[in-house]
Amino acid sequence: MKTNSEYKNMALQSLEGNWAKAALASLITFIVMEAIGSGPSFFMQPTPPSLIWQGLVPILLLPISWGLMVFFLRIVRREDPAYSRLFDGFHQYGRILWAELLKGIYVFLWTLLLVIPGIIKTYSYAMTEFILQDNPDMNGEQAICESMRMMQGHKMQLFLLDLSMIGWFILSCLTAGIGFLFLVPYVYSAHAHFYEELKEQQF
Repeated sequence: MKTNSEYKNMALQSLEGNWAKAALASLITFIVMEAIGSGPSFFMQPTPPSLIWQGLVPILLLPISWGLMVFFLRIVRREDPAYSRLFDGFHQYGRILWAELLKGIYVFLWTLLLVIPGIIKTYSYAMTEFILQDNPDMNGEQAICESMRMMQGHKMQLFLLDLSMIGWFILSCLTAGIGFLFLVPYVYSAHAHFYEELKEQQF
């Protein structure tokens, strides 16, 4: 495996000339999730139906989060994806939604034991979205299991890669969230390069 500095540099190289497109993709995803998630309830009093809507919509929109991750995998592969590809998860909605729900449930259950097991499992499942993209015949459970297999012995490195970006995270918070439009592409692109390297090691 390469060093984390190399993954970060590779991410920056992939995003060179693509920063505007990457930031706009992040913005589109954010706007869609916020607009649909809070739209109807914005005009309502905080009644039980509106609160249920606010809690349910983020779950129903999980395929958009998947689409954003895969968007940057395509950029890393120099495929120059169209913005419409952000919504590819809805073409296989049940499969993607089920995988994301399973990930969330598993991490939640492990976190009930202790925070650290929850963090470990988060990184065990970190490649699930990329695996789903490359293996259309896999269901959610299979993709999660494959991610666990690929991440054996590599969870700490990916954790340290994310930890090394903590400064950018703080800076993004200080810019009223605007910085996240650039941090998200940076992190996801680094993860995509990490995945590509893991895949090469499997064969």
